[in-house]
Amino acid sequence: MNKKMALSIVGTFVIGIAGGVGLMMNDSAYSSLKVALGGQATQNAVGSINAQGMVTAQYSNVDIETALKQAQSQRTELLEGQLKMQMEMVQNRNNDIAKLNDIVNKLKSNRPQKSGDSVTLDADLQKKLIESGVVVPSSNKWSQAEVDRALDSLRGKIDSLNSSQQMDMLRLQSLTNKRNEAFDTMTNFIKKMSDQRTSIIGNMR
Repeated sequence: MNKKMALSIVGTFVIGIAGGVGLMMNDSAYSSLKVALGGQATQNAVGSINAQGMVTAQYSNVDIETALKQAQSQRTELLEGQLKMQMEMVQNRNNDIAKLNDIVNKLKSNRPQKSGDSVTLDADLQKKLIESGVVVPSSNKWSQAEVDRALDSLRGKIDSLNSSQQMDMLRLQSLTNKRNEAFDTMTNFIKKMSDQRTSIIGNMR
């Protein structure tokens, strides 16, 4: 193989790398990669990616494949962290809903049977009602109407939490999909880099 053909193959390899970056990184990271390839000769300017998709740090004195893998690995770790936080948020919301449902059940069991009757709630239930934002009578004497108002308030809070929970679940599914896509992208990129190296070495023999 002559020198011109070898240079042509290497050039195609480099262009392929740049094209692959466009699929796995955002515009900011891709611009930094172009600088690393030709704009600045002092260092590779491929950076880590924060939650807003911006380059926040630089890798110096590393080959282009290592820099790309590091950037994509950090993006994957970022998504993994966001997914963990979202799962904790969903769990906390589930716990809040369970607590309110428990209060509702206890309050219903203490509801006066007749409109003229009243009940005195135990201190623990009274405390939980206050913590839940329910207005309680100062005398702790609950009429049927006051219990019903408290139940309506608690049910409204539960409905609100359930609506938020649905949005949380949608976001959780979205983050799961993005995390899986990031892993697939990194795996495919590594495989393509390996295949291209094998092909170049084979053509140069």
